[in-house]
Amino acid sequence: MSNEEKEVTSSDEKSNSKECESSKTTADSTCEAGNTTDGVTSDSQPQSSEEAVHPDTNEVKPDTQSEALPSGEAVSFKLVYNKTKYDIEFPFDGTIKQLKEHLSSIINVLPAMQKVMIKGLAKDEKTLRELGVTRGAKVMVVGSKLDDVVSVNTPKSDSASSEKPSTTTSTKEPLSRQKLHRKILDKGLPDDVMPGIKNSKDVLPSYPLSGMVNKHGGKVRLTFKLELDQIWIGTKERTEKINMNHIRQVVSEAIEGYEQYHIMGLQLGPTEASRYWIYWVPAQYVDAIRDTVLGKW
Repeated sequence: MSNEEKEVTSSDEKSNSKECESSKTTADSTCEAGNTTDGVTSDSQPQSSEEAVHPDTNEVKPDTQSEALPSGEAVSFKLVYNKTKYDIEFPFDGTIKQLKEHLSSIINVLPAMQKVMIKGLAKDEKTLRELGVTRGAKVMVVGSKLDDVVSVNTPKSDSASSEKPSTTTSTKEPLSRQKLHRKILDKGLPDDVMPGIKNSKDVLPSYPLSGMVNKHGGKVRLTFKLELDQIWIGTKERTEKINMNHIRQVVSEAIEGYEQYHIMGLQLGPTEASRYWIYWVPAQYVDAIRDTVLGKW
């Protein structure tokens, strides 16, 4: 081979070598760029749903705990429920609502079904200090266990249907105008009737309510035996002792012309026919009687 041919061949080989190196460099650069792009894509991927939701879940976690009892001075008193006495110690500034929650595990009665009696029916927002509870005082609780309430208030199907017509009839005219009640009201106020106050709501007094009459015109006296969870209906002939959880309903209506007094019916059975009617009930005690017998639900 001549020298000229060797130089040409050598030149071609070098040229091919540079092209290969150039091609390789470009491919490597492309690969590296691809890897870099992949890295960026990987880094920009969103967090898993579990990681993203977790912080938010912690932030909106609801507080399901009961209201904390106030710290400070406590008072010891006697609790009477269903003829049983309990020694209770509770914060002076604790409310009746908090007391009911505390008692629910002791007497096995739901807070909503408890009626706490301290000089009458105690309101949920009142504290023991405001109600004047002192060391050794007696506090009464009236209330029925859930099973007892359900068994008493579950009407039979035929009873439910029989109530509907009488309910419709009773709404046609005021109680004061119905013949059944008119014959009693026409006799006028009893001579020993208690003073009535219209548009007033008073707690029950510590003494029995008297000066009322029944459907026969006989004198009636109501005594609330809270420690027994009973209401005693006293007449000249006898005293009927009725468990409060046996009273299905308490209905009342102001007497026309004597709005400071009410007609009241205590329903002792499944139908309206079982109502025990009482006349000339002082208006200021109507709500207290209903709340004491049925409770605030």
